[in-house]
Amino acid sequence: MMRMGSRVTGANYEQAAQQWRLQLNGEETVTTRFLLPAIGFASKPHIPDFPGIEDFEGEWFHTARWPQQGGDLSGRKIALIGTGASGVQVAQEAAKSASKLTLFQRTPILALPMRQQKLSKEDQERDKQDYAAIFETRKQTSGGFESQSLDVSALEVDEKERTAHFEYLWQKGGLRFWYHNFADLLINREANRYAYDFWRNKVCDRISDPNLVEQLAPSEPPHPFGTKRPSLEQCYYEIFAQDNVDLVDLKATPITQIKPHAIETADGEVECDLIVYATGFDAGRGGMVDMNITGTNGLSVSQAWEDGLRAYLGMAIADFPNMLFAYGPLSPSGFSNGPTSAEIQGDWICDFLVWMRDNDSNQFEACATAEADWTKMVAQAGAMTLFPEANSWYMGANIPGRKRQLINFPSVSGYVALCEEVANEGYRGFMIDKPTSNEQMME
Repeated sequence: MMRMGSRVTGANYEQAAQQWRLQLNGEETVTTRFLLPAIGFASKPHIPDFPGIEDFEGEWFHTARWPQQGGDLSGRKIALIGTGASGVQVAQEAAKSASKLTLFQRTPILALPMRQQKLSKEDQERDKQDYAAIFETRKQTSGGFESQSLDVSALEVDEKERTAHFEYLWQKGGLRFWYHNFADLLINREANRYAYDFWRNKVCDRISDPNLVEQLAPSEPPHPFGTKRPSLEQCYYEIFAQDNVDLVDLKATPITQIKPHAIETADGEVECDLIVYATGFDAGRGGMVDMNITGTNGLSVSQAWEDGLRAYLGMAIADFPNMLFAYGPLSPSGFSNGPTSAEIQGDWICDFLVWMRDNDSNQFEACATAEADWTKMVAQAGAMTLFPEANSWYMGANIPGRKRQLINFPSVSGYVALCEEVANEGYRGFMIDKPTSNEQMME
């Protein structure tokens, strides 16, 4: 049965009955043997707590809550806060018709060319012939894409060969410059700097205002390339040549207050009638916490993650029996091609539940030691990379008060191997109970 338009306002595990009781819309309740949250890692928008934010009298919304009917940006005075993935998308469109677009930038985005193009029916039919092979290959790569990073270091080739590969990836477009680059791009500073300098040279050629070069493509990297998710763009750097587009550097002139018809910074006021918050998400934990999930001994997910995210296989939490979540923290999720990660976890969860049924078992729970070991392993893997050097949502650094930790498992192929190993060993790391009476599992 599928229920639409029903909001889960709470979920409690009843140990005696070994079942979950869900509250829907604050009134109706539903009981179930298993709870499988599949809400994604970026389902809770984050809006900074600016002084006076409630005083604004114009229109505002977060990019994740864009009006379903769309929005007319023509002739508007738009303040766009944030220059990540959604900020870049909004900026390119808003610049076409806004009377004034002001971008508030904290950190310059290291955006890559999208190379978007129309595909003919013949193109699509040709590409579909390779789908089966592509789908299988995705599980064997670290990013869940159709290709893997090279086996060679950027330091093992000469400048000519290195530049040629950079240029090939640049012309191919998309995220290939991120996931199909040299083997040590994200673990070696010198290799990473080669990639950054190539990126900067390409971008600087597209910035017409010399006064904006250091703000949009600084000579010194704001962070190692790729340690923040690269956004994809089509004409982002060209919009700054337009008279209706301005850039505000929030590190030099931070926002001090939101006023009824303007945003005040340390350098003055920016008049606006629409504020777009492209300020990201409480990634990994936000959606799970908002569901008000309570496991055994009255422990909530919020309490369980108070001192940092913890999860076994990136799918289960100790003290939360019969619950598995997909596309969440400490799994590949944010480091992966989304469908690849979701499909891998979805298949694994289904196989586990079938195994539970076939073995006449009625309850599972992640062992605390297995959970701790997995969480530690992800942290150790992250420490071997350059990711901790960036203040990104990858590290939970975009949310005030959050513990700084790598929230994604860094390899799809490695993740697949470990999950298969757990299954092949009778689901090692889980405490699994047999029925204490003649009760049978719910079909």
